[in-house]
Amino acid sequence: MHRRTLRVAVGLTTAALAISVASPVYAAAPEDPIAVLTGPELAASWTAPLSTVGRYIVDADGDRFKLESANWDGAQGHWSGSGDKNDPANHNSGMSYDIPMGLDRVPMATLMSDFHGVGINSIRLSFSNEMLGMTAPVPDVAVAANPQLKGKTPLQVFDAVVAALTADGFAVILNNHTTTSHWCCGTDDGNERWNSSQTTEKWISDWVMLTTRYQDNARVVGMDLRNEVRRDILNDANWGWGDDHDLYKAYQLAGIAIQKANPEVLVIMEGINWQGIPTDLTFHERPHLKPVANISNTLPYPDKLVYAAHIYGFTGPNHTGATGLGETTDPRYRDMTAAELEASVAEGALFVNTANQHYTAPVWFSEFGTTGAGQTNDKEKAWWANFTDILIENDSDFAAWPLVAHARDDGTFVDTFSLLAYKADGTKLSIADDWRYPQWKKLVNANGKTGPVAPVARWNMLGSGSTSPDTNASALMNTKPDWDPGQWKGNCPDSQRLVGVARGTNRALCTDNRQPALTTTRTIVKDESTVQTDWASGYNKLQCPAGQMAVGYSVTVGVINKWSTSKLLCAQSETALPSSQGRKVWFDNGDNRPAGGGSIQSDWAPGNYKGQCADGEYLSGIAFTWRWNHGGVPDMLLCKPLS
Repeated sequence: MHRRTLRVAVGLTTAALAISVASPVYAAAPEDPIAVLTGPELAASWTAPLSTVGRYIVDADGDRFKLESANWDGAQGHWSGSGDKNDPANHNSGMSYDIPMGLDRVPMATLMSDFHGVGINSIRLSFSNEMLGMTAPVPDVAVAANPQLKGKTPLQVFDAVVAALTADGFAVILNNHTTTSHWCCGTDDGNERWNSSQTTEKWISDWVMLTTRYQDNARVVGMDLRNEVRRDILNDANWGWGDDHDLYKAYQLAGIAIQKANPEVLVIMEGINWQGIPTDLTFHERPHLKPVANISNTLPYPDKLVYAAHIYGFTGPNHTGATGLGETTDPRYRDMTAAELEASVAEGALFVNTANQHYTAPVWFSEFGTTGAGQTNDKEKAWWANFTDILIENDSDFAAWPLVAHARDDGTFVDTFSLLAYKADGTKLSIADDWRYPQWKKLVNANGKTGPVAPVARWNMLGSGSTSPDTNASALMNTKPDWDPGQWKGNCPDSQRLVGVARGTNRALCTDNRQPALTTTRTIVKDESTVQTDWASGYNKLQCPAGQMAVGYSVTVGVINKWSTSKLLCAQSETALPSSQGRKVWFDNGDNRPAGGGSIQSDWAPGNYKGQCADGEYLSGIAFTWRWNHGGVPDMLLCKPLS
């Protein structure tokens, strides 16, 4: 969550919501409270690890597991970045001591019980990279209500929190919230990107360390790669340019590294939170997941990918959330009608739920929230109802921000968005006592998809239009030497085959639709020695040996003849394939994709001609030519039937 005062207009994502909080006004407690599970009941209700099927997250038994979550923050730091770090006045919402909030106020067991009481089944647990390396023990006051944690470093306290949560049945998703233990957000606080104040390599190594650290705890179900990536003073993050600011590339590299360490965990990718300079005269927007429509990530274990987005009423699709400096005339989400809000959320995030596309995945709204007691903004109240209704109607996974805060002696929350707060003496305050509760209860009690989720075909794309990085989505090939050094390579996941290729770029399409099992045999085809018949007279051809299907390909990356066909990677089928000569799919003069085929509603290579085999076919060969200035890019596919 990034609620802050704006210090510099450039690079702001979401700014401070200035609300005057008077004495709290509480709603009457509802007569039909949330159905609460005990720790043992929650633990028995699902089986780790988690995976995905289409737009749903499922548990190890194949049953829907809806993330009904909240954010337990604090380990990412609350220091505002100015003044003495040891002065509580210089912290955003109370001293966190770089550990999860509340451990100074009530025992861990009380926290677990109260978390169950608000109806959640999972926790987004934030941390900073700086916290991971802290070696000094937390001060005793930081864990005053939990003396068993005295003398521990912040990471050791984090370990204890993870152990307590998972022992009580909660699913835990780790969230890299910040790099420095510094509350967001100026334009130079070192937290704008994953590599603003550290290298990408350091960021990835921290993820591998954490993945390995908790690999024996199956209820640590996911790794949320980075929170609210945004502009710094000079540069925007991008999606697919292949440079040091490419979030798609960073996610791809980190996701592969995490899956090497533990292929069982979910890999969660949040879109770009802010691009541009927030003035009415300059480009600015909040892209969310819109770039995923054209460039989606493909990991070696594609059933582990989840996308995420954040929606707050005081922000907007083109509004920073600021008031005053950095504020534009664009509408905030709370200015929208219910229908306008629904359309905006669909455009920015919910489209990813669309079935049978290269980007189809669950969408987790991993932050949303508003002020509870003391709220006086009627638009904010309307937004809360409208947005939670969207979550209910779409049966979306969600995580409220934040879960735990300090409370003052007068009964006000220091962080007014929080679901729970504790006074210094341990007295609990709760969302159950303020105006938000009826909608919150409606949300956590809502009916949705439950039980087994039927398997569906999966479609995944290779390449981004940039020569960096390779799409090394094969766990098998990641254990082998580079099969075409110096060229760009796209490898389908080991559960999929290649069915589509674009010309003039490195985009391609993979699927597991009707996929026969493959052996571990891989053949690298570099010439016409395996061509069985002359199925493209006068053209150069690469063809898989009989009984094999294409699972990857490579193209040249040089300045001359860039994107020309280089090699084909083939895999042996465990079952015999028909001896059909196949059919030719030409795409040198236009798209040639099957009507009604997978990933047809989405364009997996915008601006380029594409060839795609039918759903019941596999790609056996690629034809290309150097004549007519074609430059060796693919012109035709040889598609053969699976049965």
